[in-house]
Amino acid sequence: MIGPGLAAVGLLLALTPTLAARADLAAESPGKVERLQAPSAHWAFVSDLVLERAALVNLDDGRFLGQVNGGYGAIAPMFSRRRPELYLPATYFSRRTRGTRTDVLEVYDLPTLSPVAEIALPGKRAIDAVALAHSALSDDDRFVAVFNWTPATSLSIVDTDNRTFVEEIPIPGCSLVYPAGPRRFLSLCSDGSALLVRLTPDGHEQSKARSRSFFDPKTDPITEKAARFGSSLLFASFEGMVHTVDFSGEELTFAEPWPLASADERRDGWRTGGWQHLAAHQASGRLYALMHQGEADSHKDAGNEVWVFDLKTRKRLSRIELRNPGLTIYGFPLVAPADANWATRKLVDFAVNNFPPSVSHIQVTQDERPLLLTASQWSGAVGVYDAIGGKFVRRVLPTGWTTDLLITPWGGESGAVARWQTQAQASGERPAATAEGAP
Repeated sequence: MIGPGLAAVGLLLALTPTLAARADLAAESPGKVERLQAPSAHWAFVSDLVLERAALVNLDDGRFLGQVNGGYGAIAPMFSRRRPELYLPATYFSRRTRGTRTDVLEVYDLPTLSPVAEIALPGKRAIDAVALAHSALSDDDRFVAVFNWTPATSLSIVDTDNRTFVEEIPIPGCSLVYPAGPRRFLSLCSDGSALLVRLTPDGHEQSKARSRSFFDPKTDPITEKAARFGSSLLFASFEGMVHTVDFSGEELTFAEPWPLASADERRDGWRTGGWQHLAAHQASGRLYALMHQGEADSHKDAGNEVWVFDLKTRKRLSRIELRNPGLTIYGFPLVAPADANWATRKLVDFAVNNFPPSVSHIQVTQDERPLLLTASQWSGAVGVYDAIGGKFVRRVLPTGWTTDLLITPWGGESGAVARWQTQAQASGERPAATAEGAP
């Protein structure tokens, strides 16, 4: 018996040539430059490893607002809270994929998405398919730390105020980097401990201290895909235990681990999975976890549900059954043409809605009416849900060819947003008007 998912695949393969051939692109007028309005909490950046860019999209209406290119590898921009700018570690080769290597930290002006500065880095930053925790911006917005891997591990420190490289700090036996307060960064170590690096006011190494081991890397290692909640980092283990690292004090502290799934659910194989599988909503204290049923070591498998937890009580509030976030082929969305008849539209809707969810990434916006975002690694599309009620809202597509990182940098007021708004009001700027669904 052929299941609905397999039938959907067959139908999509049959329809793909027709749908791709019918894709109509509106004529563009080249040379037009506009500035973005002050950002919305429902704007999101979607990184694309294949196209080597991060696309900015409006989740409310599906508009494609712009993009930031970032050289070789996955794109992971960081966003200042003091200034309307972003920081992007990037690597370039003189022959594209070979030749002389140049590593830089690029600074982009957000209203125009234009580069305004770059700082040279040692040519050794780590480049992986998943760019999470490969760079971090300190909580005072003053310093960026870029993780290096040669295979020796170290951090390259950049002063964002003075636009200068400060120094390289070795972190032997430890990897990755997370913000851990003003002038402080955290790395994970091979024995299950964490390394806390403190900087001097001018960005040089002040001290390094290892914590006790807070997880067992042999029996149940944690993944690097942490969610930030206040002054804590939340990590999920392979078996679905949540480990909390609190960096609010002078020394790191660790809460007692707690399970995402009950004993019965764990026996049924429920565990976290995916490439970006945790997200936290700061105001409501909710944790969102991407879940699937699988065997041991299936921590990278795609999920079909998101479980929502109250971080104060550690109780599950709801389970959200996921739909496929949307299907694209080489940036072309698999949707029925505007002039398609009723039967064609119904067939395409059936095929997309019955395709396996295959969700590998989740994220949540940080406003009072938050949205839950979902994405599949091999499709340039974003599924949008009401993060509180769990209702599916819409699909935003295309955002590119693939999806490697979901970033929702804005929510509430910040110095950067206020300054951006002041600049926009002073110059009488209007919102950017780019073509909807621009590839």
